Amino acid sequence: MAEHGLTRRLGRELLRQAFYISLAVLVSMFAAGLMVEDVLLEQALESEAEYYWQRVEQGGVEDLPDTQNLTGFREGFGTGVPAELAPFGLGFHRSEAPRETMVYVSERNGHRLYLQFEAEQVDKLILIFGIVPLAIALIVVYLSTFLAYRVSRRAVSPVVSLAERVRQLDPGDSEPVHLHFDEMTNSDDDVRVLAGALEDLLSRVTEFTEREREFTRDASHELRTPLTVVRMALDRMDREPDLSDEALNTLQRIRNSAEDMESLTKAFLLLARELDQGLSRDWVCVNDIVETELERACLITGSSSQCRVEDNNRLWVFAPEKIVESVAGNLIRNAVTYADGGEVVVEINKTTLVIMDYGPGMGEEDLKQIFRPFVRKQRQRGGYGVGLTIVKRLTERFNWPLEVESEPGRGTRIAVSFPRGRVEAID
Repeated sequence: MAEHGLTRRLGRELLRQAFYISLAVLVSMFAAGLMVEDVLLEQALESEAEYYWQRVEQGGVEDLPDTQNLTGFREGFGTGVPAELAPFGLGFHRSEAPRETMVYVSERNGHRLYLQFEAEQVDKLILIFGIVPLAIALIVVYLSTFLAYRVSRRAVSPVVSLAERVRQLDPGDSEPVHLHFDEMTNSDDDVRVLAGALEDLLSRVTEFTEREREFTRDASHELRTPLTVVRMALDRMDREPDLSDEALNTLQRIRNSAEDMESLTKAFLLLARELDQGLSRDWVCVNDIVETELERACLITGSSSQCRVEDNNRLWVFAPEKIVESVAGNLIRNAVTYADGGEVVVEINKTTLVIMDYGPGMGEEDLKQIFRPFVRKQRQRGGYGVGLTIVKRLTERFNWPLEVESEPGRGTRIAVSFPRGRVEAID
């Protein structure tokens, strides 16, 4: 990736510069040709005519100019003025027949001088003496560009190699990070310093990640024991026949909180397994998980909301089952909790799971904070405000696009897409 990124951009920039320089050289040569042909040639003809008239006025010499490329004509001298030149007025004129020429007509004391110059000769000279310098200039430009590309590529090759080695590092590897960059004899001191800084940074990040993973894993495991004791005690107390209604309500609240803590502990344990270590993947049916989680959410929350599932097909996802359960369960429990007695609809469409609750909905400010941890719209609803945060982290890890739409008074819609899901028709 680095090889095709940095060096390719460098080559493109050098080629772009070579193109611009070549274009500038071509334009300059073309402009120079026009200047020689139009400006310098006109000035030469004007000077030749002026010199001729001065000779006529000073010494009476009236010999017409006659060279290989320049011929002069006057009425009454030599063969006179050719018929093709006679219609020309004062100034410069171009003649294409029988050959390409430039004609300059000047006048003194009622006499006209016609100077005819062979423009083809000039064009040939410009072509000959213009192409050679142009070819040399372009060769120099292209050769310089190629050498600059080779030198630049050699200069950035240590950076490219370093980027490739960093890309190949395994974030889940607990072994010390060594880029082994000192083995390259052509690496610069600056690149060695950069490699050393990256090694130090990656080592600290690895150590920090490992400490966080171990703490989350150990804390999750340690929480399971007291939660199990709490649930057993609740079941034992629930069997007491003399409990009042108030005591039963209190026990139910404790049971709900224990369920929330157990779900949270499971989610933390999943997040602690970086890179899905220890989680086996298999084809998981989203429909089955949705039905189970929806029933569980209604029991835990004690909600009076009407819940239904609209599955237009069976959706299978190749992923760890616990991950799919955590994502679907947190979204469904959140919808049931905040529906306020409104309807909760779960749709399964092709590769998308959609959870809609027709509750009070959320405004823009609440919607911006929906994935922030420990943020709850109403604290009396229970939970810890981390369910959607966990969903966000899990969907990002597995590249499952997540969309949230909400409108006050109309409810909330959350959609999770499984791009690589498998769809089956319902029998």
